[in-house]
Amino acid sequence: MAERRHGTPTPPTDTEVVAERWDGEDLSGRTFERVAFVDVDLTDVVARGATFEGCSFRDCDLNGARFTDTGFLNCTFTKSAFFGARFEGCKLVGSTFDRCRFGPVEVVGGNWQFVGLPGADLRQATIRRASLREADLTGARLTGATLHHVDLGGAWLHEADLSGADLRGSDLSSVDPVAASLGKAVIDLDQAVVLVRALGLKVEEAVPMES
Repeated sequence: MAERRHGTPTPPTDTEVVAERWDGEDLSGRTFERVAFVDVDLTDVVARGATFEGCSFRDCDLNGARFTDTGFLNCTFTKSAFFGARFEGCKLVGSTFDRCRFGPVEVVGGNWQFVGLPGADLRQATIRRASLREADLTGARLTGATLHHVDLGGAWLHEADLSGADLRGSDLSSVDPVAASLGKAVIDLDQAVVLVRALGLKVEEAVPMES
């Protein structure tokens, strides 16, 4: 089971929504606070400017959902599915994901700082221009994933598998090239310098042949 960073307890909920079908609904502008969603069908829901605060989602289906400028603040997702879901400009600060199924999930922009994704299978994920600063990606599987211009500063990446991932433009200052798997990952020249320095090597200009 995923644990919250720094031992922060999972927030309690006040009300429950159980085994309901909300598939295809428009939740734009709505606010949900301390609600427990259990076995709820949220397939293809649309939400722009909605807010979920201190909510929990257990065994929920969010496949194909479209969230824009929506907040999931300090929420907990357990054994839920996100195949084909898209998050654009969303704020998920402090939320955690435990044993969730992501598939080809897409994240564009937004604030995912302090998010808990330990051991998450994100191999088909596409993440662009988002902040995952200080996120917990311990042991996450990102093989072949796309992470373009993602802020990973301070992220926990111990034993994360980034092999074959396209990491161009992302902040790799917190990546330990010894503790994380990076085989065949795609990086740019600036990132190469960062990783070389992380190995304790010095990068200097080439010595001329005539010297």
